[in-house]
Amino acid sequence: MAKQNYTIMVVDDDPLVCSTVRDILREKYTRVFSFTDALQAQDELPNILPDLILLDIFLGHANGLDILEQIRKLGYAMPVIIMTAFSDIKLAVRAMKLGAEDFIVKPPDVDQLEVAVERALTNYDLRRQVDLLSEQLALEQPSEILGNSDGMLKALELGKLIASADETTVLIYGESGTGKELIARYIHQNSPRAKGPFVTLNCGAIPRELAENELFGYERGAFTGATEKIKQGRFEQAQHGTILFDEIAELSMELQVKLLRVLQERKFYRLGGSKEISVDVRVMASTNRDLEKMVEEGKFREDLFYRLNVAMIHLPALKERGNDIIMIASAYVKEFNKKFNRTVTGFSQEAIDILQSYPWRGNVRELRNVIERVVLLESGDIINKESLGFLKIGTLSQSSQQSAFVAQQNIDLADGKHFLKIAKNGVQMGSVLKDLIIQTLNIAGGNQIKAAKILGISRAKLRYRIEQLGINISGKTIS
Repeated sequence: MAKQNYTIMVVDDDPLVCSTVRDILREKYTRVFSFTDALQAQDELPNILPDLILLDIFLGHANGLDILEQIRKLGYAMPVIIMTAFSDIKLAVRAMKLGAEDFIVKPPDVDQLEVAVERALTNYDLRRQVDLLSEQLALEQPSEILGNSDGMLKALELGKLIASADETTVLIYGESGTGKELIARYIHQNSPRAKGPFVTLNCGAIPRELAENELFGYERGAFTGATEKIKQGRFEQAQHGTILFDEIAELSMELQVKLLRVLQERKFYRLGGSKEISVDVRVMASTNRDLEKMVEEGKFREDLFYRLNVAMIHLPALKERGNDIIMIASAYVKEFNKKFNRTVTGFSQEAIDILQSYPWRGNVRELRNVIERVVLLESGDIINKESLGFLKIGTLSQSSQQSAFVAQQNIDLADGKHFLKIAKNGVQMGSVLKDLIIQTLNIAGGNQIKAAKILGISRAKLRYRIEQLGINISGKTIS
């Protein structure tokens, strides 16, 4: 049985009890430190940063309850289990008031000890999760990933596979609003770290001068206003869980260097701190930008990119997800029916056609806003064409219309199975494909990688089509 990745500190002035408890716990947990000297234990506390402390009450010249009180004043929140040879109810009550997690009598029964420790660690993880979820309630984000399109099923399948490797870094690509945080949370919830916290840091939403404080925390005196003894940063909050760097491309070069060091060494310093903090977290990152291109332009560190890009998931844009659009829209209708006390039952066929042909540049986030507006204002039971009249349907570009035409005719750019349906319309397939590829290349500024992504094919397939159709790519304008 694999050991659980927790750090435990045992403090007892009886060498036999101390070593016995330590040896029992080492059978189950990866790091167990024991001290018979209370002062030495207090000195080492900032270095070890245990997930749990087993603390004797009577420690020679020191008192365990006084130490517990001091630990709490310093800002440490890890659970503390008090041990004593005396079954004194008053001591137990005082210990609980000072913030002890549990109280056990020495010599401890092995089963009782193991149950108490496991329960304390589980409760601590759950409390941290509750705290973080409370912060996230205001975001009102959907907790369920909906969709049966090939792109989403592939992303979910890959996500579940990646989840099992709980230390592997993950890079999630997708346009804004495609659900990058949801897929990251899905990976976390299906991983061995599911009991630990899931923490997000939006790299583009915090001022750069506060980013380091947000990421690593601080100690008193680190800057004006730093009055708390210890303020945990996002990394410490994510201990034994997962941290997601949302929109990682917005991270400053200075912080990229520091993040790289944490990825390499799993250690960092708080602002104003002199002790290194060790962390056990899985790092994920998401972006809607081409990091590889940013590396070429010198805007993103190459070494950090390769550290992050161990496992990669690409989320499709909403416009590429077909019938998923109506499935997701229907889920939002139920949500806002409840919120606004409405009784909308569905969509007319015209409304369905509009939703499925709309470009959805804001993806699922935009769809949610649209459905919220419609349900709020809708007086009938059915969402119809008039309900969606504020959407500018007629603004699709020629290339988008042509892409839709190609998709409608069941043309497969990747394997070349074509002609059958097109021939019935008297259209030359080669001409349609050539025009589509030329316009896509021009939109992508001649970048074949970007054009291939837009078309949903590999770069090799695109090159093959360019050569097959005799497309001239030598000039600034593709022809």
